[in-house]
Amino acid sequence: MSLQLSFAEASAIGPREENQDALRLVTPAPVLAASKGYLFAIADGVSQCADGGLAARSTLQALALDYYATPETWSAAQALDRLLLAQNRWLQANGGGQPLLTTLSALVLRGRRFTLAHVGDCRVYRWHADRLQRISEDHVWDQPGMQHVLKRALGLDQHLVLDFLDGELRLDESFVLLSDGVWAVLGDTAIAAILRDQPDLHSAAQTLVNAAHLAGSQDNASALLVRVDALGEASIGDALMHLQQWPLPPALKPGQAFEGWQVEGIVAQSQQSLLYRVRDHQQRAWLLKTLPGRLHDDPQAGQALLSEEWFLKRVAGRHFPEVHAASQRQHLYYVMREYSGTTLARRHEQSGPLPLPQWQDIAERLLRAVGLLHRRQILHRDIKPENLLLGDDGELRLLDFGLAYCPGLSQDLPWALPGTPSYIAPEAFRGDVPTPRQDLYAVGVTLYFLLTGHYPYGEIEAFQRPRFGLPVSASRYRPDLPDWIAHHLERAVAAAPEQRFETAEEWLLLIEQGERRSLNVRPKPLLEREPLKVWRTLALISLLANLALLVVALH
Repeated sequence: MSLQLSFAEASAIGPREENQDALRLVTPAPVLAASKGYLFAIADGVSQCADGGLAARSTLQALALDYYATPETWSAAQALDRLLLAQNRWLQANGGGQPLLTTLSALVLRGRRFTLAHVGDCRVYRWHADRLQRISEDHVWDQPGMQHVLKRALGLDQHLVLDFLDGELRLDESFVLLSDGVWAVLGDTAIAAILRDQPDLHSAAQTLVNAAHLAGSQDNASALLVRVDALGEASIGDALMHLQQWPLPPALKPGQAFEGWQVEGIVAQSQQSLLYRVRDHQQRAWLLKTLPGRLHDDPQAGQALLSEEWFLKRVAGRHFPEVHAASQRQHLYYVMREYSGTTLARRHEQSGPLPLPQWQDIAERLLRAVGLLHRRQILHRDIKPENLLLGDDGELRLLDFGLAYCPGLSQDLPWALPGTPSYIAPEAFRGDVPTPRQDLYAVGVTLYFLLTGHYPYGEIEAFQRPRFGLPVSASRYRPDLPDWIAHHLERAVAAAPEQRFETAEEWLLLIEQGERRSLNVRPKPLLEREPLKVWRTLALISLLANLALLVVALH
């Protein structure tokens, strides 16, 4: 479920000649809201400067435009900090010899968390269960007669210092952003009384502004209210926030109860992960994945684990394992459903190459799963028969997202070569950035292997840097193979990325059309498909011809 918000704003000039307060609400498209969040901001331009209104308005305009253009790898705090540092320099450079000053409180709400960036003397409150809590600090001089003199503001100093606060959202709470023209005359008690008496946000915002001027405020008065109506899904940024808070689970023993789970025992362990089978209160089987103890101080390993969970949540569906919400966890792990069935690698060991009808069914389902991944901007990077589970319920599921990659969010170490060598695309060995076509290459090798029991370029060992020429046609190992299937596989595993299918959907369409497309596929010449056989045959014919001539000459 996505984050659902209600909001309202009100602003009045009061006895001043100009309203130098500014408000901004940015509610972007759902995809952008999920990755970058919703932005709410209030600014109060300082009147004793060149143009306080310009300082306030230009700051909020720059923030609203530039925040959503920052990389997804930046946290909300990092993005706000960099943008406001740049705006601080702009204000200092464009005052015409006079200071351009403004206060600012900027609030980003995303998923289940909020981030506040604050400088100056606007105030931000949280209102929940009839309790008012101030979460910002007034940056003014704490001396008699100096309480309204700013000691920190945008444009005031060359080195800008911002306050940041990050926290978890609560359902039905409201954030209240006020200029000093409101809070300075009303006080917290009156503000809380208005919020209590006016549950409608628009009425509350307007009442706060009107009440301030009725109480004698000589300043502009502005209020911005935001209420959390429904919490959203946790983002990857939210999950990674817990890395500093969550320890690894202790060594779990069979029969032990752990955070609501009944532990049955270890299913698998490796240098990079530890997998336990656990059961919930309904006795359903789940798999709890965490890190081995030796990685307890490795933030990169912890980030990879939580990224894996986040990827699986983004692609929830029949082709992928279900991930448990595990909202009460206090340790670094995640839980996914355990399914009974057989991997396609095990199926191949037991029964050999797939019959063509079953192969085509699996190919179509695998391409649908990979197409869904790519539409979510996720690359799997370890597609192979070992990671494809044919469930007892008849579903085909793509497992193990430990190497998954999302452009803009994931980052590989310079020497890393993620994946299983025989399934890694040629350009990945050269260090090219991950692309969907590399996943489709792995799909091609997987489907080739399931048909033939061989690899198109031979098996590639770890740390080997292979050379890629022409792949061996699958029809060499499967004479019963239709030409259109052999052609599809050769295209899928072509050494040059531009010769492969561009998308999973393109390949899926051709498979579904099957033999109806075969007439449009020009088969490769025999010399190109089976060069060794052709040259051997020609050599044998030449030898026989020479022997015949020799026999004729002797007679």
